Amino acid sequence: MPNTILKNGEDRMIKAVQAFENELSLIRTGRANPAILNSVQVAYYGVPTPLNQIASISVPEATQLIIKPYDKTIIKDIEKAIQLADLNLVPLNDGQVIRINFPPLTEERRKEFVKEVKNLSENAKVAVRNIRRDLVDQVKKLEKNGDISEDELKRETENIQKLTDKYIEEVEKVCKAKEKQIMEI
Repeated sequence: MPNTILKNGEDRMIKAVQAFENELSLIRTGRANPAILNSVQVAYYGVPTPLNQIASISVPEATQLIIKPYDKTIIKDIEKAIQLADLNLVPLNDGQVIRINFPPLTEERRKEFVKEVKNLSENAKVAVRNIRRDLVDQVKKLEKNGDISEDELKRETENIQKLTDKYIEEVEKVCKAKEKQIMEI
């Protein structure tokens, strides 16, 4: 029984770290990253469709994205969707493709992004700790019901703490890597 609780908790912690990584992928680093357009939905024949399903997105240079729609008739819709997505990006439409240039980040803007990364990191750590608290509560309930002994409770609590430390460390590692990426010129 405690093993299933631990395995379930580990799965939840992995998902918390993945959610953190997904949030980080939306933060600009001064370099073009197609992931920044993942949230863009284009009205394609009246149906909201993810941009990456109706166009190819390439990175020809470190500071430029090129979006080439599979259907040239929707190029204006794609341009409009990018503007409405509120990503602070300026799409340039030449009739065939849409270019998005990423201006170099100022030092001040880089520091703002680092603060944002640290806030997201803290939120991810809180999520992992909340999972830990939930797991400990489940194990305590087992001990209270007489399903496990007090020694097993202590051992499982230590295992849960080790698991929590592992994923907190993972969040910190991802955070440091993103900070380094942002501060790179």
